[in-house]
This record gives sequence, C-alpha cells and structure tokens, in this order.
Amino acid sequence: MLDYIQDLSQSFGVNSDMLFLSGIAIGTLILYYGVVGAFAKPDPTRRRMRAGRGDMAQGSDGSLFHDEDNDPTGMLKAFVPSSRQERTKIAKRMRQAGAHSKNAVRNFYFVRTFLGIILPAIFIALNFLPGEIILPFRLERIAGNLNAIQSIQIITFLIATGFFGPSVWLSMRIKSRRTEIEQALPNALDLLQVAIEAGMGFDAATSRVAHEMSRVAPAISEEFTILQLEIQAGKDRDRAFLEMASRTGVEEMSSFANVINQSVQFGTSVSDALMFFSEKMREDRELRAQEMANKLPVKMSAVMAALMMPTLLMITLMPVVIRWINVM
Repeated sequence: MLDYIQDLSQSFGVNSDMLFLSGIAIGTLILYYGVVGAFAKPDPTRRRMRAGRGDMAQGSDGSLFHDEDNDPTGMLKAFVPSSRQERTKIAKRMRQAGAHSKNAVRNFYFVRTFLGIILPAIFIALNFLPGEIILPFRLERIAGNLNAIQSIQIITFLIATGFFGPSVWLSMRIKSRRTEIEQALPNALDLLQVAIEAGMGFDAATSRVAHEMSRVAPAISEEFTILQLEIQAGKDRDRAFLEMASRTGVEEMSSFANVINQSVQFGTSVSDALMFFSEKMREDRELRAQEMANKLPVKMSAVMAALMMPTLLMITLMPVVIRWINVM
C-alpha cells in the first residue's frame, strides 16, 4: 500500500515524505478542531438565554446543580456511551476519586479512547513506516524480528492497556482516597467538636475544619467545603450530608451523616454526638487492627508449612531413597 502511494505521488511530481507529513498535519488539525469543538464552553448568549428560562437554576431532577452525565451530542457520541446508567456509574466513581469537575465523565472516556488508539498507532508508526519520516535517525525496528501473529498480539495488548488502564488508575485512586478519608475522619470530628464547644455554629465550624485540614487531609477538607457550598446554595442539609457520604463511598462517612441528621432532627447535642461517634470510630479501628493481627499467625503457618514441608520430606525420605539405590 505504501509503495502504491509513493508511486502515485511520484507520478504527480510530489515527494512522498512531504505527502506523508502533510497528511499528519491535516489529521492533527482535524483532531485539534474536533477536540476543541467537543470541549468548548457554550456561547455566553445561549447561556444567558437558558438562565432566563430557568434551565441553569435547576437540573432535570429538581436539584440546584446540573447533571454532568447528560446525553452526549456531536463528537462526544464517538467515545461517550449512550447508556445513561453507564455514565451515571462512571460519574459516581469519578466523584469518589475526587474528580468533581463538570466534564469529568467525558474527559475520562476521551482519555481512555485516546490511549486505546494512540498506543498501537505509535507502535505501528515506529515499526512499519519509513524511519526517516518518523524520526531524523533510523530506528532499530522491533517488528523486523516479529511475525504477524506476534505483532497483532502486541497491538492487542497496547489497545487493552490504553482502554483499561484509566479504569485501573481510577480504582486505585478511589481506594487511596477512601483510606485517606477513613484515617483523617476521627481527627476531623474531634476538631469539629472543639470548634462547636468553643461557641461556633455548625456551618462555621465545618468551614473552619475544612480550612485547617486542607494540608494534612485535603480529601476530607474538599468534601467539607463542597458540603458547605451546597448548603449555602440552598440544598437541604439532610440531602447534602447523604450526597457527601455517597461521594466518598466510606461507611464511616455514611454513619457520620446519619448521626448529624438525627441529632438535628431530634434536637440533641451535636457536640456529644460527635464525641461519642469519634470514640466509636477509634474503637472500631482498634478492633480491625486486632482482627488483622489475629489472622497473621494463621497466614504465617500456611507459608511456613509450604516452605518447611519439602525440607522435612527430603530429610525423612532421603536415607530410604539412598538405601534403595544401593540395594538396586
């Protein structure tokens, strides 16, 4: 195919290298304008018109915020799934990972699609196209020592890596953020209790805790800040706390939301509820540590048995084997 293109370009008096570089330039230009058009912000005039109709004030579910996983339009249909259930699932996972931007869902799908295409494309370009076109020096090609099946296997592996790599990263990010929130939550509750006992209101105390913990625990500071912004925007306190628990995906955060909601609902002391809940969390953490310590001897015994059993068999059976060899 490349030979045919070169012959065709030479028949028109066009250098094949210049033709190839022109194709790359045109493809890059098309990709650039496509991405810019997909991620461009809406026109200010249209945004004011939607605001006048009240579309900017309420989402489809009556909330004060837009749903970030709305139906894709235009170029977004190429890499964003049309299933609303799938988009909602990824949007929840992105929030649990700390990505709260409006375009987090489509950015995730775009990166996954881009990596799934660019990784095998780089492999093909570096190994099958003329080296003088790709790089100023001649590259020693890997594909020269590979057959067609091996090349297809490598390309398939690169596609799978680019497509599923962001999902693996997202899972690791969610796990890391949950661990950070679980470790910092008792200290945050103690600081919140101290601020309330000092005479501050609950909202002011929450904002102060978010500010004080922005360096040592940025994840929980971010969640408390979002909580206060939603409450100030007019969202119900109960719903704001429950959505914070859903964003983090931490069981202790769900219990914290229920404790605060019940304390406000029944008129009990928030400070006492926070102190009791903080102590309970520390006790649960200690019990989990003791459970892990109690499991350790059982796990060690299995490993020791697996390592010692071959040696014991050799010690006990080797004399019998030697005597049997001498007799035979």
